[in-house]
Parts: sequence; C-alpha cells; structure tokens
Amino acid sequence: MTTIKLTSPVDGSIYAERTALSVDQAHAAAARAKAAQKDWAARPLADRMALVQAGVAELNKMSDRMVQEIAWQMGRPTRYGGEFGGMNERSEYMLSIAPEALAPMIVEDSDKMDRRIERDPHGVILVIAPWNYPYMTAMNTIVPALIAGNAVMLKHASQTLLVGEMIAEAMHAGGIPADVFQNVVLDHAGTESLIAARCFGFVNFTGSVGGGRAIEKAAAGTFTSLGLELGGKDPAYVMEDADLDWAVDVLMDGAMFNAGQCCCGIERIYVHDSLYDAFVEKAVAWVKALKLGNPFDAETTLGPMANARFAATVRDQVAEAVAAGAKAMIDPALFPADDGGAYLAPQILTNVDHSMRVMMEESFGPVVGIMPVKDDAQTLELMNDSPYGLTASLWTGDVDRAFEIGRQIETGTVFLNRADYLDPAICWTGCKDTGRGGALSVLGYHAVTRPKSYHLRKVKS
Repeated sequence: MTTIKLTSPVDGSIYAERTALSVDQAHAAAARAKAAQKDWAARPLADRMALVQAGVAELNKMSDRMVQEIAWQMGRPTRYGGEFGGMNERSEYMLSIAPEALAPMIVEDSDKMDRRIERDPHGVILVIAPWNYPYMTAMNTIVPALIAGNAVMLKHASQTLLVGEMIAEAMHAGGIPADVFQNVVLDHAGTESLIAARCFGFVNFTGSVGGGRAIEKAAAGTFTSLGLELGGKDPAYVMEDADLDWAVDVLMDGAMFNAGQCCCGIERIYVHDSLYDAFVEKAVAWVKALKLGNPFDAETTLGPMANARFAATVRDQVAEAVAAGAKAMIDPALFPADDGGAYLAPQILTNVDHSMRVMMEESFGPVVGIMPVKDDAQTLELMNDSPYGLTASLWTGDVDRAFEIGRQIETGTVFLNRADYLDPAICWTGCKDTGRGGALSVLGYHAVTRPKSYHLRKVKS
C-alpha cells in the first residue's frame, strides 16, 4: 500500500497523510461510478442542476475551514481568503448556460424527418486536479461534468489532499449520490491502471507537461478523450502607448500573486524601449513593497511556495541566469523570511535573453524576466519563441493593433490591458506543450459530452 504524505510549506511538518487505493480497490470504485452513472444521467437536467448548485452552496459554507487548510497545504496567505469568488463565478455561469449548451441542435423536425445532434455524457470522468488553485481548477470540470450527466471521480494533487475530501463532503451534503461523485486517493500506478483499462470516457488533467505525457501514454490505444492543461510561460507586451502605472500594477500582481504559482501567471515581459527604464523602476518598487512571511500573518502578501523543491527550481533558474549575465534587481536581504527552502524572495531579472532557462522554461514561482523591445515584429518573434501557449497579455490603447498582433501569437487566450484571469464565458484552452482541449464556456460542455446524431425518417402507418 502506498502512503501519500502532504508536507506543509508553512513549517515543513507532515500536515496530512492518506493511504492510496490498491489497484483492485480503484477498479471497484470505478465500477461503482459506472453503475451509478446511468440513473444519474436519467434524471431531468433541472434536477441535476439543482443538486450541483446545492453542492456548491454547501462548499461555500466551509469558507473559514477552506482558507485555513489552503494556507497549511500550499501556503497561500489567509488575507486573500479562499477561492470562492472565482469558483462561484465559474460555477454560476456554467449552471446558467447548461440548458442552452446541452440542448439538441435541431436540423429538421418535420412531419417526414427528425434530424438532430444531441450531447451524450461520456459516462465516468476522471478529474486530476492541481494544487495551485485546488478548488477553482477542479470545479471547472466537476460542475459541467455532473450537470451533463456524468459520474465523476476526483483525484486531487498530493499537496492538496484534503481539498478533494472537502469537495466530496459538500457534494454529498448537497444530495449528489456517493457513487456519482467520488474523491479517490490514487498513486501513479493506480491512476494509470484505471486509464489503461478504459474506465473513463474522459480524463481531465491539469499539471505538468511530464504528467500530461504520462496520461497520454496510459491512454494510448484506448481512444479515451483527454483534456490536458499543462505548462505555461505566459508573455506580456507593453507597447509605447500603454498606461504604464496600470500595466506595472497588473503585470506584477500577475507575476507574483500566489507566489507566482498561477497557470496563467506572467513569466516574461517585453517592454518597448521608450518605456523600459520607467517600467523596470516602477516594477522593482512594486515588488519591494511585498512582505514574505507566514501565511497566517495578516501582513503577509507573499507566502511560501507550495514545496521546497518547487522553490529550488526557481532558485536554480535565477542563479543560472545571473551567472550568464542577467541582473537581479531585488536584493534577497530585503526579504529576511527567505529560508533557502519553501520561503523564497521574489525576483525581477533584467539583461535576460532566450538562451536562459528562466525565459524559456516554466518557473511557476515569484520571478519574472523583463526585456526591452523595439517593435511589434521583434516582440512577436520573442513571444512565439516558446514551447508553451496558454495566454498572452498586450498593453496598448489601440484595439485594432491588439487584434492584429493577437492573431499572430501562438496562444490560447489573448488579453488586452489585463492578465491572469479566467472568464467563464470564454473557452480556457491552450496550444503547443500547454496541452489540448478546452474548459469553461459552452465548449466546456462539449468537452464533457460527446455528440450523438439522430436521423429519423418518420413512417406513417
């Protein structure tokens, strides 16, 4: 039996541990989900919606507990509260569009023919959720999957073991049957065994590129539908007519919030020559105002990274860049809480280029590189010089120019004068090594269902 241990970044203690299901237990859980799904799908859509809404409401009742446990599990400062704002916004929107999104597409309904396309649930869906936004990212798929008539098995990240338990507690309290929604603790072998055995009609994974490859390998030959949101190295382009103060405020927040552990966090910034010096000066002042410390301290604005090994990756990238000629703009001594472990001082790097890992590989930490650029053509080349494509952020007052540039960027989402936000009405998607598939919006319902066509010739007796 495998024991999954959760090491808290707050103090390095073992905060929780759970025993992973054996392969046989995991397959039995999947069989229960499959057996329960038919009755769940047979319920009227309005009933499923009401039960999911009730489950979300139950989760909201746990807000105080959520905030404290998130801090212990992955280090987010309690001053920022839980994830209810984003989670509720997304859940409410997906509930509001469900009848339209799942309605049949009627091609013909005459006295002679009925031709239509309906949306059928996949059956059982596996959601493999990440630790950085453990509620919002999980609920992105859980809510539409259940509403569409699927059974759901949730495997949460080891760093946020308790989140899955809380979501299951809330969903069951709201009335969703225990076998329709299951939180399962699985190791890699158990997860891969279930996928390879074709236990799921759809697997949604949010995590690393390496993890995505392992999912694809496990699913090879099963023809299981996959949704994969993987790495990112999201760029921003600050043009010569940008609102400088607004750009600095939003982009630095996008680079540093949650200790830089955001899927669509800003990891590289390209600033027009004419604004470069002023941007860097203001950005440095912005970062120096942060307070690194214990996440339970009300004054803390930057908590520890979720795990010391994640912080070690960022430290290595920064050290390599500096050794290659980059300039570190932030003196770590300004952040005495930096302990060489999970607590990591934020950093801004200048004199960087694309030969450095910090500008090419995902950092997922509180560091950002800033480069001067001369024009749109040079910036486009730099923005697209990446194996990833999740979001890109443009800063200009010229909307037409933004569209022209945006259509040439290899990315899933283009932001204008904003960054680091998921609009539930717009599909969340990516390209290249960022993965495949889409969540949220009407297309989010398409991901958790499959089209089924009906071509009926009406014969009169």
